[in-house]
Amino acid sequence: MQNHKNELQRSMKSRHLFMIALGGVIGTGLFLGSGFTISQAGPLGAIAAYIIGGFLMYLVMLCLGELAVAMPVAGSFQAYATKFLGPSTGFMIGWLYWFSWANTVGLELTSAGILMQRWLPSVPIWIWCLVFGIVIFLINALSVRSFAEMEFWFSSIKVAAIVLFIVIGGAAVFGLIDFKGGQETPFLSNFMTDRGLFPNGVLAVMFTLVMVNFSFQGTELVGIAAGESENPEKTLPKSIRNVIWRTLFFFVLAMFVLVAILPYKTAGVIESPFV
Repeated sequence: MQNHKNELQRSMKSRHLFMIALGGVIGTGLFLGSGFTISQAGPLGAIAAYIIGGFLMYLVMLCLGELAVAMPVAGSFQAYATKFLGPSTGFMIGWLYWFSWANTVGLELTSAGILMQRWLPSVPIWIWCLVFGIVIFLINALSVRSFAEMEFWFSSIKVAAIVLFIVIGGAAVFGLIDFKGGQETPFLSNFMTDRGLFPNGVLAVMFTLVMVNFSFQGTELVGIAAGESENPEKTLPKSIRNVIWRTLFFFVLAMFVLVAILPYKTAGVIESPFV
């Protein structure tokens, strides 16, 4: 009876897994951190960095997918490390992953506060951190199904925003709509800088991979959610394939439009380049 009470509820569907992973990866790293990548790597270097980071993410997710289908447990890669490498390795990976998300939550809440100050500058950042922190806690404290549905719809908003940005921004870049109040249409002029294709050198592109790989953090959530999904042997492979290709699609296309509109010297982390 006690074991039965502690079992996870396998109530997440394929669409929930897909949007949890996709919504998890579209966040601070893209909306705010992309400014740092552009300023350091330059226009073409930023796109190259996201393509390289996406390829690394592709390889990792293929491996995680095979393990998750074979062993759909809530511990995911921590449980795999414990089983195949040893308890000490699994212990270390589990705590490092907890520490990474503990830092990420703080970073996400602070970033949300920074973004909100654009519209409500008189409200301190810590108040936004408290408000969003309480909301996130309440959502996670509900049932698995309620959390999955909320994650699905909130992630859908982010995906819709990225798609609209790509469509409207692309139309502005190629002169299909008015660009910045009548300014000259940039086309691809911002790709050529006064210091060449890689203004800070190829090495700077490699350095930005730290931020880029942080941007892709969240895709692994599809493996962690395997222990609470219906028919993981069927839903996981489909969700992982969709997440990989659509993440690359959103990130690379969004970065292409972004660097075509925004001169790389004006990009930074004080304000979202998307704004």
